[in-house]
Amino acid sequence: MGKEREKENNEKEKNEVEKKKTEVEKNREEKNRNQEREVLYWLSKLVILGAVSIRKIFEHFGSLGVFYEILFEKRFSSACISGIGANNIEEKSTVEAFLEKECPFLSKRQQMAILSHRANYETCKAEFEQLSERGMRFVIWCDEEYPEKLREIYDYPMGLFVRGKLPNSRQPVVAVVGARGCSEYGEQLAERFSMTLAENGVQIVSGLASGIDGASHRGALRAGKPTFGVLGCGVNICYPSENFRIYEEMGRTGGILSEFGPDTPPKAMNFPMRNRIISGMADAIVVVEARAKSGSLITADLGMEQGREIFALPGRVTDHLSEGCNHLIQQGAHLATSPEDVLEFLGVKYRKKLIIHEKNVNGLAKKEKLVYSCLDFKPKHLDQIVAQTGLGISDCMGILLELELGGYVFRSANHYYGKKSDMWENG
Repeated sequence: MGKEREKENNEKEKNEVEKKKTEVEKNREEKNRNQEREVLYWLSKLVILGAVSIRKIFEHFGSLGVFYEILFEKRFSSACISGIGANNIEEKSTVEAFLEKECPFLSKRQQMAILSHRANYETCKAEFEQLSERGMRFVIWCDEEYPEKLREIYDYPMGLFVRGKLPNSRQPVVAVVGARGCSEYGEQLAERFSMTLAENGVQIVSGLASGIDGASHRGALRAGKPTFGVLGCGVNICYPSENFRIYEEMGRTGGILSEFGPDTPPKAMNFPMRNRIISGMADAIVVVEARAKSGSLITADLGMEQGREIFALPGRVTDHLSEGCNHLIQQGAHLATSPEDVLEFLGVKYRKKLIIHEKNVNGLAKKEKLVYSCLDFKPKHLDQIVAQTGLGISDCMGILLELELGGYVFRSANHYYGKKSDMWENG
């Protein structure tokens, strides 16, 4: 009996030790994740860096936390941050040398910006810790709720500021975009399309702009469904102010997101950047009205580069608001005359669940996803794919061959490759 009891006690102690180890590991993992968020928040304040440069820092050092620890370790003492001390010049040059040696993928201007920005770390940390009090949170690329489809694009944002929630990855997402100065006809169509799509389980994303964007969000809200707005400013700013009621309702039932930090004003340069997020989150993009040169066409072009399906509503050839849509149809976009055209593509049969094809790109390896995300239904030349991915030509050709054999892409003459369009089945 004594030996059995001793054995039981040993097992109990062993389980307790394992439990404590697990808790320690979880706490360490959570601590590391929080540090990644904190460092990413600090880096995201540097507009000069951009999403790709920050991702390269992460990939080079294995984590942003490691980059922080090296950059702020004792040998780079506080003297070079505060700007005081006899050895300031020497220490500053040491940090410069470190950045120059370890980060050759960053330009000299970017390196110097990071060097100067070290002095702002504690201020940024304090701002970061106040996000939840201001009704916002910072979702980073490795979080479970980060949009899966967005990770597939080359220049995905490393972090998103969010009010409300993010789209459900198990449901399809459609971006409905168009002209700010739209016609009443276009506004009605955008609202109708979005309402019907939302009623059938499709999540609507747009840019909360005047005109078509606002009508798209309004249609989803009329259906009693969540909708998601991607902003070219901080998520605590409603721009334009005319959409404040939509902005408020969206924050309660759906979500508002941006890669730009709180209080960032709506600058013109921000909107083309936010467009890649709108297209990147979507399975398909519907353009309702667009001029020959417009932000909506930028979104559509980005969507084509990302492998998203494009739909355009046709219009009169003499109507300047229809020039962009008619041009997209000429280029090969689907002609959409009703929401059912989009639902049929998605494989949604009124209130039935979306079934994803067995060859869904989520099953691809990292490099295969990178190459696949650069392809379009209109074939691209191998040189263009190599330039976009940054991979070597032999690597690129090998991956394209694997994708071709797997039924993901097709190859036409003279090294042109395109994406196959049968990635969805009807439910």
